[in-house]
Amino acid sequence: MKISIAVAVALFLVLMALNQPLKTSSAPQGMVSFQLAGTAEQSYAIIRSWREGGLLWAQLSLWVDFLFIVAYLAALLQLTRHLTRDRPGIRERMVARWVRLLFVIAGVSDIAENIVLLNNLAPPTDSMSMTATILALIKITGLVLGVAGLVIIRAARRHSLSHSS
Repeated sequence: MKISIAVAVALFLVLMALNQPLKTSSAPQGMVSFQLAGTAEQSYAIIRSWREGGLLWAQLSLWVDFLFIVAYLAALLQLTRHLTRDRPGIRERMVARWVRLLFVIAGVSDIAENIVLLNNLAPPTDSMSMTATILALIKITGLVLGVAGLVIIRAARRHSLSHSS
């Protein structure tokens, strides 16, 4: 679990660095602005603001994000297993199943979103832009609800975790 978390954090930092050149007046949040553009017109305005060099950064960011998805998904699934390992109750197991499902849905949505965004770089279309936005919202919702489920699992614990390796 520690390795997965370390890899996920390292890849997140790489993605943050790759996102810096993508921040423009049309895309104040860089790649996130492109993910949530919603229309071809907005997507095209963002792509124009990036110019040619920015498109290379955007493509690289999306490809690195595929690795990040694997890393964060592995880390979150391992963390879920760790937090439920001494929780034999039916309710806790059911919550853990839902949490794992939410994380997998988020990861699959993220992969599909990246594929759509790669296809939406030239030329953007309304359908691709809207699909990317919907997939991004599914991803974010899955991650937020999954983390909330982990908080619930952790809050229900009556004793602290043992520190065995």
